[in-house]
Amino acid sequence: MSGVQSGRVELRHLRVFEAVARLKSFTRAADELNITQPALSRTIAQLEDALGVTLLDRTSRRVETTRAGRTFLEYVERVLAELERGFGALRRQATIRLGFSWLLPDPWAQRTVASFERTTGTTVTLVRTDDALAAVEKGKVDVAVVRGQVESTAVRVVHLFDESRVAVCSVHSRLAERSELEWREIPRFPLVVNTTSGTTGPWSWPVGEGPEKIVETLNFDEWIESVAADRGLGVIPDVAVRRNIHPGVRFITLRGAPPSPVTLVFLPRHRNASLRRFVEAAVAERD
Repeated sequence: MSGVQSGRVELRHLRVFEAVARLKSFTRAADELNITQPALSRTIAQLEDALGVTLLDRTSRRVETTRAGRTFLEYVERVLAELERGFGALRRQATIRLGFSWLLPDPWAQRTVASFERTTGTTVTLVRTDDALAAVEKGKVDVAVVRGQVESTAVRVVHLFDESRVAVCSVHSRLAERSELEWREIPRFPLVVNTTSGTTGPWSWPVGEGPEKIVETLNFDEWIESVAADRGLGVIPDVAVRRNIHPGVRFITLRGAPPSPVTLVFLPRHRNASLRRFVEAAVAERD
């Protein structure tokens, strides 16, 4: 059964009554609360039935509160104000755990976090993890920035944008003096690959067309140190060019490389209003 049962009054009844009393209009209150006018009218009738009094006078050209309604409204306004303060206090204590493997995209990440925290009062905790996708799947973070193709069917994926790629070599490499490389040249050299969260690897080429020699690493730190040690060539999104990631490497413009997708991933069953607002803020800042 719907409505108020056994005299029970719910928060939705108070919100509807307060809106109608304040706006003196069923139509404007329905618009503000984003519900239909018939649904709003039923909610008011349920509240009056539960309390056993008439709260609103519908006989005049505009809606007015009755004497009982004015008395009740004073208490309702105080209750709703206290609830809002309580919600605000909880939001300030709440946090969204944002996972990432290396080098958050800029300026998107900084703008998104600042906008979200400013408008919601919820804090974003940055969690560095070697495998951001696995961290989401295991519930260690709420949402994660993932580069490259996402193969998991356990998560929801929201595409943000694509990043360009650059080549990276050791300052001691014979390629260090090159100003640019073509994508088709990369397979001629040993390729250092971050197998956990890297964006470029044997999977980036059709079978049989990729580099013959692969140097595998398990995370970004191992990857950059291997490149600096001249174990091979690396390929990375151009966000790295704007960061002083290592004094022992050089960046080389890469022509003809496919773009690298950047996505947000999170569990689709995660019913979290703060997470939903974070994803909305992330999408709003991607352009």
